[in-house]
Amino acid sequence: MKKVALLLISTCFIFSQVRADEGLWMPNLLQKRQTDMQSKGLQISAEDIYSETQPSLKDAVVRLSTGCTGGFVSKEGLVLTNHHCVYQQIQMHSTVEKDYLQYGFWAMNRGEELPCPGMSVSMVVKTLDVTESVTAGTTAEMSEQDAAKIRNENIKTLIAEAEQETDYKAEIRAFFGGNQFYLYLIEVFEDVRLVGIPPSNIGKFGGDTDNWTWPRHTGDFAFIRVYVDKDNKPTKYSKDNVPYQPEKHFKLSLKGAEENEFTFVFGYPGRTNLYLTSYALRLITEVENPIAIAARTRRLDIIKSAMEQDLKTRIQYTAKASRISNTWKRWQGENRGIKRINGVAQKEAYEEEFQEWANTYNNGQYKDLLPQLKVAYAELEPWSVQNTIFNEHVLAPEIIGFVQQFNQLLKLSNDKTIEPSAFNEQLSRLKERVAPFFKDFDVNVDKQLFKSLSTAKIDDIEMRFVDFPDKDFNQYVDEMYAKSMFTNEAKLNSVLNKLPSKSAMKSLEKDPLLNYADLVYSMYNSMIVPSLREQNAIIDVLQRTYMKAQMDMQPDRVFYPDANSTLRVAYGKVEGYSPSDAIAYNYYTTLSGLMAKENPNVFEFVVEDKLKKLYNDKDFGPYSNSKGEMPIAFVASNHTIGGNSGSPVLNGKGEIIGVNFDRAWEGTMSGLMFDPTQCRNISVDVRFILFMLDKYANATHLLGEIAIEK
Repeated sequence: MKKVALLLISTCFIFSQVRADEGLWMPNLLQKRQTDMQSKGLQISAEDIYSETQPSLKDAVVRLSTGCTGGFVSKEGLVLTNHHCVYQQIQMHSTVEKDYLQYGFWAMNRGEELPCPGMSVSMVVKTLDVTESVTAGTTAEMSEQDAAKIRNENIKTLIAEAEQETDYKAEIRAFFGGNQFYLYLIEVFEDVRLVGIPPSNIGKFGGDTDNWTWPRHTGDFAFIRVYVDKDNKPTKYSKDNVPYQPEKHFKLSLKGAEENEFTFVFGYPGRTNLYLTSYALRLITEVENPIAIAARTRRLDIIKSAMEQDLKTRIQYTAKASRISNTWKRWQGENRGIKRINGVAQKEAYEEEFQEWANTYNNGQYKDLLPQLKVAYAELEPWSVQNTIFNEHVLAPEIIGFVQQFNQLLKLSNDKTIEPSAFNEQLSRLKERVAPFFKDFDVNVDKQLFKSLSTAKIDDIEMRFVDFPDKDFNQYVDEMYAKSMFTNEAKLNSVLNKLPSKSAMKSLEKDPLLNYADLVYSMYNSMIVPSLREQNAIIDVLQRTYMKAQMDMQPDRVFYPDANSTLRVAYGKVEGYSPSDAIAYNYYTTLSGLMAKENPNVFEFVVEDKLKKLYNDKDFGPYSNSKGEMPIAFVASNHTIGGNSGSPVLNGKGEIIGVNFDRAWEGTMSGLMFDPTQCRNISVDVRFILFMLDKYANATHLLGEIAIEK
């Protein structure tokens, strides 16, 4: 017992000391962190950050339907977020004649603000612990299948009751591996309009080359506005709508970021898996990621080559290339980071300690847990490989996913129990998707992706998901694309407009791409998905138990739940770091650094003429730092993850000093393991944003409504 006690003291010391800035804390429970936060520089209370009885900072934070975060910065519904968070909306409004992607966009009055169909923002109104209600009726003796069925029914009932009693949407999320459940009441706003974005050579300066790296010189910011009805209530888009008046909006600090200053990030981080075993970590970094990285390398080579040769293709594929590249580069950094800190070995060492404790705790209650997890992950691996192949290879040509939607028409047509109205409703929905798809689709690019990715090999793993005919493969693909109606917008619309006639249905049934899509999806859904679900269900139960066991093992440790796209607070300080031996990075970058990167022959590093003139004239206004420099970005030790893009980065007073937009490459493994010496979030300095509004865009009308704290 003495040995176990010493072990617990050692383990708790590691987690409390080495990982001082780690944590994605639930704001409704922030009182437990208030003393620690205030000792490090927080000047407001936990109640000021999150309250359900009075206006608080939570009422100024919104979640974008694009997967990002934003913050209200005026009483007129103006939201500050990232350029890349509204990139798809910019691209949607861009044409060769009006290329907002390249040249930027600034609405000089409310009438010029551009609607963003399909985009919404939402914010948390209330948070409730519903663990007892969700788990009511379950017992330890039940099978997981029976218990899950009861939990799911309870969740449906709780959501229905909550939404019936309010005008809000209700969500229930699991925490600590399913050991706790919280219900969120959420207000959703559907009328969102684009207000202002800088040119890509500012908002994406450095492009994919600089993505996930530091030093960074990217002005990754954008402004959108939320509109509501005349009663300040959410509603669909209408010209009669008015700007939303939030209960709380952020002030912007003209002091910007200062070294060693306390800072916290308020936003909606996506997903983390920080309590996984070494078996899971090895599967992700040594099996899944390498396959996916290699596949995306091929995709990017093809897409970027096409983009370089044609302006229309560049506009069509720029957002797609960014999405593909973003994850591709993160995976590489993730693998590199885990390897650098010997992450798998660290997990194994911890598991040795856990096993020694588990052998004696409560008559060996958890002694078989890790061996069971090891077996479960070994059995999951082959199915995980096939799942990665399907997603990164088979679905690389985007036409496959598009075409598969239309197989639903055939199924509805063949189902005699379905009313004709169901067929017509599905047909109407699909017709609406045709024009947006073809607007950003190039058949030659897609064919190249099909030819390259459908027959690729990595080591000894066969990437060919299905067997193709013996004839020349390239010829087979060319014929399939040539004969398919889905590669020609006019031909497709012609057939769709004739449905449900027999001739049109026969055309669908014979379409080669439709048949191919049906084949690969059928194989995936019948062979891969059931096995994945079965193994993941086993792992979910074991992981939930492992999470509880870790909390039993370390009762004095304050655990935070993995991120799950719910509202969180992370805190740290503004500070640089050393990525490797003999290299030290400063905590901020400046406009002079951007000018040093200028390369007029490389699109990613082209500097806008107007920005160049402002730099040469040193026309920085009141936005320069104490050294007379024009700061652009800074790094801090806040624990962030995907979804935190666009999150307000706040000082001790709760004022915005920056907008989070990325992580440093050395710390991209922060979704799996956190290293306080390397994990840094990258933010646009608020002074650069204000400088751009004032000096570059001449958007003084926006400056006039933003609350600026000097």
